[in-house]
Amino acid sequence: MRVIAGKYRSRRLQSLPGLDLRPTADRLRETLFDVLTAGNPAALEGTVWMDLYAGTGAVGIEALSRGAGKVYFVEVSAKAAERIRKNLQTLEITTGFQILQKDVTKALRGLETHNLHVDFVFLDPPYRLEQAYRQTLEALAASKLLKPGSLVIAEHQKKFDPGEKFASLHRYRLLQQGDAALSFYGVTP
Repeated sequence: MRVIAGKYRSRRLQSLPGLDLRPTADRLRETLFDVLTAGNPAALEGTVWMDLYAGTGAVGIEALSRGAGKVYFVEVSAKAAERIRKNLQTLEITTGFQILQKDVTKALRGLETHNLHVDFVFLDPPYRLEQAYRQTLEALAASKLLKPGSLVIAEHQKKFDPGEKFASLHRYRLLQQGDAALSFYGVTP
């Protein structure tokens, strides 16, 4: 697993063994960022991200590498949160991030109290936790963290559909690659 592009391009990231920690594959991550930048490498400059169920932090680190201003890594597992810290240390990233070792719902509620607005939210719960997708998407749709223009991207199994609409969140694109899929949700007023 490596950083695809940007400041930390081609640098390696470490993972942890186990079925619940399934880092977003390099190829799928590359596709995700190609869609988000649409040929404009500066498109992510200064953006604010949440990497929910962050695992190794690969998606959030990729965002930082491509110019994101701030990434909130949310991961309940102590081992995975430590792996994120170590990956950031290895890359010598010392600013522009916060690691929240909390349950996603509690982290979202806590971040809301800081009057924070995010540009991108990436969520990738363990595939077996299908209910977590709906709960998280519903919580985000009801949250003040999103603004018009915010995007929410859910990585999931191709054979599982997390849903089309959650209040103000509407899926506008479904991209499938191998056994995985990305659902892109936009905020509508």
